[in-house]
Amino acid sequence: MTKPETSVPGAVQRPMRADARRNYDRLLAAARDAFAAYGADASLDDIARSAGVGNATLYRHFPSREALLDAVFRDRVHTLCAHAEELHGRESPDEALVTWLRALVVHVTTYRGLAAWLMSTAAWQVESPASCQELIHAAGKSLLVRAQQSGAVRPDVGTSQLLRFTNAIALATEQTPGEADQLLSLVMDGLRQTSPPPGFSPAT
Repeated sequence: MTKPETSVPGAVQRPMRADARRNYDRLLAAARDAFAAYGADASLDDIARSAGVGNATLYRHFPSREALLDAVFRDRVHTLCAHAEELHGRESPDEALVTWLRALVVHVTTYRGLAAWLMSTAAWQVESPASCQELIHAAGKSLLVRAQQSGAVRPDVGTSQLLRFTNAIALATEQTPGEADQLLSLVMDGLRQTSPPPGFSPAT
């Protein structure tokens, strides 16, 4: 989908020229790297310089730090959700689920600070971190339900529970990321139990 030329809420939406789109994409890539490395306070001057554009070009596309942070965060969320769709046709249901959960751990670890920063500001863009969480929930649910319908994953586990487990793993292994896979494997071992406790019904 063609992005608008500016992120200002209520602005007239119009297609980008090819050169403007290239600049937008360069800025987004540079900002993604800078925010991942230095957090929400990364230098905007350095981002513009890394993208090979001037500050005026940066502010034409992203009139505030909030607008740039919002664009980076949404871009990463949409990439994560697109990855979930790709996995539907590429891997077995349980492997698709665990592959996506690994990607989610990386996302949470890398961009948790950006989400917290956006939530602390009043300068909300069209799509807030809260609505991004809804997108992540929907992506995770699609993979979980597919795995449950295949019989690979027990039916009494809900999407919200699974995402809380995954978020907890991301936070617990923030300083030791190499442990995330082991903890995810333990979670998946529990998910693959074939006999749910008595009285449980499928969660949502």
